[in-house]
Amino acid sequence: MKKLTIYAIMILVVIPILFACKGDEKKKPRDTISSGMITLCADESFEPIIEQEILVFESLYPDANIIPIYTDERNVMNLFLQDSVRMAIATRQLSEAEKNSMKQRNFMVREIRIAIDGIALITNKENPDTLITMSNLKKILTGEIDSWKQLNPNSKAGKLQLVFDNPNSSSVRFAIDSICKGDSLSPNLTAQQTNKGVIDFVSKNEGAIGVIGVSWIGDKSDSTNLTFLNNLRVMSVSTEDTATPENSYKPYQAYIQLQKYPLRRNIYILLNNTHNGLSVGFSTFMASDRGQRIILKAGILPATQPVRAVKIKR
Repeated sequence: MKKLTIYAIMILVVIPILFACKGDEKKKPRDTISSGMITLCADESFEPIIEQEILVFESLYPDANIIPIYTDERNVMNLFLQDSVRMAIATRQLSEAEKNSMKQRNFMVREIRIAIDGIALITNKENPDTLITMSNLKKILTGEIDSWKQLNPNSKAGKLQLVFDNPNSSSVRFAIDSICKGDSLSPNLTAQQTNKGVIDFVSKNEGAIGVIGVSWIGDKSDSTNLTFLNNLRVMSVSTEDTATPENSYKPYQAYIQLQKYPLRRNIYILLNNTHNGLSVGFSTFMASDRGQRIILKAGILPATQPVRAVKIKR
């Protein structure tokens, strides 16, 4: 009897507390365009850019707290489609089926193109072979070419090993969809899990080609974005049958803008938000003049601001 009385007293005490907590939650203000906390999910390829965008945005708005999750693109899209995050940054838009699924669940989805990225091909600093055609790149991806001598009979680099960042990354999807046109990739290709891993592997292996986002390899000390990290080489890519210095291009912003560099892809912000909260504020900032200048400084091409092309020597 005493136990029942104790339990009854506990219930009478706890229930009002729970209702009071719910009442407090209702009174708690939602995030605004410049305050509160959100979690966004981004393709790991764009970590250097997103980190700079967050740093500047939070310095302008001290009450804002943006927590990034960097992962492969497949996981980014899954988290967004499952409504685990309301803001995502990826290199593809939603398919019609995905849009319809979100609509059926009464989600309001918006897509904003913020940049045009270049996918770079990096090689070891000791490897002098820096020209490649798109047709040979496809043959490497599908396994028809696995030796540097097949590209250049005078090459001393030996076996060719192409490495990606992650098996589920946007770079792998780009290779399948845009380069191989749906053909299967060679099972001999490897992944290092991260872009940092790709840079480290290529810097230690003379026969390697790394596939990586341009923002990872720019020389931060060069404000002109015309030089890359000095511990590796960046290949020039040609759409012609034979690559020459005259018809091959590196992933400089000017060549991305002029569409001379062929390995290009769009970057999108995906929003699932029913109110003008912090995700809207941050995405608006990234598309603004200040946010686009951060993208320009990262070595890729802003999508919402005009860019002046400057003639450069290769």
